[in-house]
Amino acid sequence: MNLKEFISALQELKIDITDQQLRKLETYYELLIQYNKVMNLTGITEKEAVYLKHFYDSLTIARVYDLNRASNLCDIGTGAGFPGMVLKILYPNLEVTLVDSLHKRVEFLKVVIQTLGLEKIEVIATRAEDYAQKNRNRFDVVTARAVAPLSMLLEYCIPIVKVGGYFIPMKGSVKREEEETRAFTLLHTKIEKIDNFFLPKENSNRTLYLIRKELMTPLEYPRKFSDMKKRPL
Repeated sequence: MNLKEFISALQELKIDITDQQLRKLETYYELLIQYNKVMNLTGITEKEAVYLKHFYDSLTIARVYDLNRASNLCDIGTGAGFPGMVLKILYPNLEVTLVDSLHKRVEFLKVVIQTLGLEKIEVIATRAEDYAQKNRNRFDVVTARAVAPLSMLLEYCIPIVKVGGYFIPMKGSVKREEEETRAFTLLHTKIEKIDNFFLPKENSNRTLYLIRKELMTPLEYPRKFSDMKKRPL
């Protein structure tokens, strides 16, 4: 995906990108390639592939939710910053928290934040389950991109979503994964939308879930999901 194709694809998502934001993405790409030489950040390094499979893919969240409606967002298992860092660049007023368990990746993300001069963004080195126990009912939107099975993501992510907020997992090809778990009922959530689509050019499959948290539940924490699913509803 070249730059012209990238801008055109964002317009289809109803995202208007500024020249300043394009420059920040370019700097982000350069830092990604530079630091990838000394640490494992991504197996995708060719520029047009990064713009398609990382930058554009991160922004497809706009297919199911308008982030202009949210005040804050948490990206669990952010890795090299996808989608959270890209979302911060395109939605500068959004308060963003990036969570990843690997300290080297966290240090890379701090360099990106400082280099781009981003504000209202923090990056935290911790495990998702540990972060969830201390940050319940905090975020308007929580997302996770290609991190873990949906049942595990629900366990870690739903507790930190505000009541009335949304969890939006971003996954590849999914075969009715939501039917394999009782977590939706146990955690008082509702699937409002499932969006299956294909990335431009290469046509790889993607699936977005728009999951609304309807109310708090005493089953969230500190009891683990493995214990929860053994209990009667």
